[in-house]
Amino acid sequence: MSHPSVLLTQEPAPQTVPVSELPMKVYEPALNTGLDTSSGLATAGFRTAKYLLEEWNQHNYTRYYEAFADRDHSERVRQESQSLAAYTGELAERTQQDSTAKVGERLQDIHFWKSELQREIEDLVAETDLQAGQKRRLERALDATEVLYSLAMDNLQCRERRQHPDLVRDQVESELLKEAELVRNIQELLKRTIKQVVNQIQLNRDQKEVCEMDWSDKLETYNIDEKCGRYNNQSTNIRFHPSSSKLEDSASTPETWAKHSHDNIYRAEREKLASINLRALVDNILHDTAEDLHIQSDLVNQAFAKHCEILEDAKHKLEHHLKKILKEIGDQEHNIEALKQAIKDKETPLKVAQTRLYDRSFRPNVDLCRDAAQFRLISEVEELTESIEALKKKLLDSEQALRNLEDTRMTLEKEIAVKANSIFIDRQKCMAHRARYPTALKLAGYQ
Repeated sequence: MSHPSVLLTQEPAPQTVPVSELPMKVYEPALNTGLDTSSGLATAGFRTAKYLLEEWNQHNYTRYYEAFADRDHSERVRQESQSLAAYTGELAERTQQDSTAKVGERLQDIHFWKSELQREIEDLVAETDLQAGQKRRLERALDATEVLYSLAMDNLQCRERRQHPDLVRDQVESELLKEAELVRNIQELLKRTIKQVVNQIQLNRDQKEVCEMDWSDKLETYNIDEKCGRYNNQSTNIRFHPSSSKLEDSASTPETWAKHSHDNIYRAEREKLASINLRALVDNILHDTAEDLHIQSDLVNQAFAKHCEILEDAKHKLEHHLKKILKEIGDQEHNIEALKQAIKDKETPLKVAQTRLYDRSFRPNVDLCRDAAQFRLISEVEELTESIEALKKKLLDSEQALRNLEDTRMTLEKEIAVKANSIFIDRQKCMAHRARYPTALKLAGYQ
């Protein structure tokens, strides 16, 4: 169909018109107002206001021509109107179909972005829930480390009650101090990680809210466009809105509209990826910290076990020496008694010898002779005196040895008591308390 502007300027098609309907020759109208007319003066009164026949014919012809021209113009206008009406009707129908198709395409675009946003929202919700689970694991692991720190400090405080000389900075104390420091460092790491997780959860929720707002706008727009797509010429709820064809100054373009949702999805994907990486980092941190704590715990337990073995061995050796000391004390006491008896036994022979010498000193005159008997008696007294002095000296040595043995016995008994106390502290207090050490699952935050 031709364009309406072409139709309006197009010449009408030639038509066959009857001869009676063709325009006649145009005559100039004659005015019968002069005095010298062919009528004469006798009819002057009858011709004042009348036309001639030619004038009447001319007047009729003029009316015929006007009627013909108006009818011809009307026919052309009617034909053009019919053509224009048919064209505009077809154009309106085609334009409406095209607009409906465009609205349908727009619905597909909106549905695509709405679906993508909905998927991102669901992914962010799921990821945020997983991240919240990691936060709970970190908090449980942090609570478990408090038990570890209290165990280490309790062990150190219990071992402060050891007695001298066992109050030493041994391998067990060094490992316990390492354990306490390790627990403190891990607690600081877990606290920093919890802050990162809380911050990531907030970022996930903020981005989810942004996507939800965009999704809500898309849903409302989808419903509006879907309603618009159902409108047709038979709809009953349509009416004129003259000002609706004006474009809003704040309206976006298809490019900026798509970029807005694309940027929201991109930021959501970025936060989701950051959250996934953080969850993996949390898994590694919990695994590594739990492993480090158990390794250090094993070192502490090994140090305790080895130290207890050393203490047990020292205690057994002390008890063995104490047993020998006690036997030696008994033997020494018997020895002292024997020495005293030996000294006492030498007194009678000494009395006999000295009495003999004393009585022989009363021999008269020349009989007071330095005979062999006299010399032997004198040597006997000297020998007995020396023996008694030697026995007394040995008795003093034995008594001193006995006192030394008693001191050693007391020292050994004290040392054995100290070792028993140290063993009790390390084994019954410290190692028994360490039986409450959290499991690997608890340190990993699963319980």
